[in-house]
Amino acid sequence: MIARLPSLSPILALAFLLVACSGDPGTGPVEVKWDRDVCERCRMVLSDRLYSAQVRGGPAEQKTKAYRFDDIGCAMLWLEQQPWRDDPRTEIWVNDYRTGTWIDARTAYYVNDRITPMAYGLGAQSDPVQGGLNYEQARQHVHVVEQRFNSPEALNQAISREAVPAGR
Repeated sequence: MIARLPSLSPILALAFLLVACSGDPGTGPVEVKWDRDVCERCRMVLSDRLYSAQVRGGPAEQKTKAYRFDDIGCAMLWLEQQPWRDDPRTEIWVNDYRTGTWIDARTAYYVNDRITPMAYGLGAQSDPVQGGLNYEQARQHVHVVEQRFNSPEALNQAISREAVPAGR
């Protein structure tokens, strides 16, 4: 007598469903664990839901990965250091500073003079704004701010502040 084996199709369907529903979708921004995830560049905890950013990318022979940042300035500077920065699969996402929704950073419009986590001062939005910056102009702005942060005067001020004893 031949014993009947249970049909494998429901088991295979369940296994496929579990694999398909779990893990990284491979495109778009991923969920941020606010106040727990840290910025890939400066290691500061992501807590401001209006100014964070994500970069999705990686080496051509690998699946893309999402990297999280507390400020679009950190994302732009970090991405410039990656050998795959110009790969067409590379995506950059930023929060719309008015709503917190994720928008494509390369097509966003940027306003400056915002108070942001790392003081790059850029808020992104999806619709055009008078006096707004495009992505390339925003990237240039980030470099100007970074130069100011790293100027000898700024570094001397930081050292002077650390040398002053507390309570004075």
